[in-house]
Amino acid sequence: MTKLAPVYPIVEHFYSLQGEGFWAGKPAYFLRLGGCDVGCSWCDTRHSWPQEGWPTYTPAEMLAWVTQTPTRHVVLTGGEPTLHSLSALIQTLRAVGLFIQLETSGAHAPPSTLPDWITFSPKRFREPDPVYYELAHELKVVVHSRSDLLWAEAQRARCKPNLPAFLQPQAYQSAALEWILAYLKENPHWRLSMQWHRYLAIP
Repeated sequence: MTKLAPVYPIVEHFYSLQGEGFWAGKPAYFLRLGGCDVGCSWCDTRHSWPQEGWPTYTPAEMLAWVTQTPTRHVVLTGGEPTLHSLSALIQTLRAVGLFIQLETSGAHAPPSTLPDWITFSPKRFREPDPVYYELAHELKVVVHSRSDLLWAEAQRARCKPNLPAFLQPQAYQSAALEWILAYLKENPHWRLSMQWHRYLAIP
């Protein structure tokens, strides 16, 4: 019997620039998977929360989208992409030499085939799988309230030493950037992450 290729629910896919964190400014192809059970009250991609109802695609179909562009960088995002078994997708993309970045809250176990880069963005709303504190290539904490700054320090303390660590103002909290700028001057082990795609009015 022929084994069917896995399919994934895709909310949207597009070629743009990475707007956040370590790879900000990098041209990348984004694959936004449907489904999230973290439930951040301030989420700016709330539309992606449902896991059902999205068109589904095979890894080969998604690879075809990416290879129509010159980029070698693919971002798997959501929602919460680790709700899905990502190994087949990662293997398909990697087979042609693509660099795979996973953006995750760490709410679910990592795929058995690891991506090249894990952007770990833990949330107060759901305790992450502790393995991400070791696997992460960068830590990105979204700041919605002043208390998030202290919570961010607690998260950083659990990560590997010298891990690139970013504070990012939540889009709907106008005071967050002011808090972060003041905090960075006193705590330069952090870096600022901005959602540059919002300022540039690109996807």
